[in-house]
Amino acid sequence: QLQLVESGGGFVQPGGSLRLSCAASGFISDYYAIGWFRQAPGKEREGLSCISTSDGGTYYADSVKGRFTISRDNAKNTVWLQMSSLRPEDTAVYYCAAWAIPPQAICVPTRGDYWGQGTQVTVSS
Repeated sequence: QLQLVESGGGFVQPGGSLRLSCAASGFISDYYAIGWFRQAPGKEREGLSCISTSDGGTYYADSVKGRFTISRDNAKNTVWLQMSSLRPEDTAVYYCAAWAIPPQAICVPTRGDYWGQGTQVTVSS
């Protein structure tokens, strides 16, 4: 069983930055992806980014490419999402999730086997 705990959300003005953390505990195999999703009120959940625990391969959705950066520390079982140039439309509850992927596969954030509880990000002036 894998547990995920997000932290780092909060309130920020447009153009500002936040760094979200996702700490994993429990068993993580070599072939997992950990990713970030968000859901704004009245909108569908959106997959933003993910990183493979085996080779560090990453994926970014077009909506965050160039503004968000995902990184990992396997020794600490932690994944971060550095968010910059934040916009009001980035306001949402952000979730991290983990799922198994085949060796050498490219991760794409479309699903999760394990989910964190979510952290609120609000971008407003």
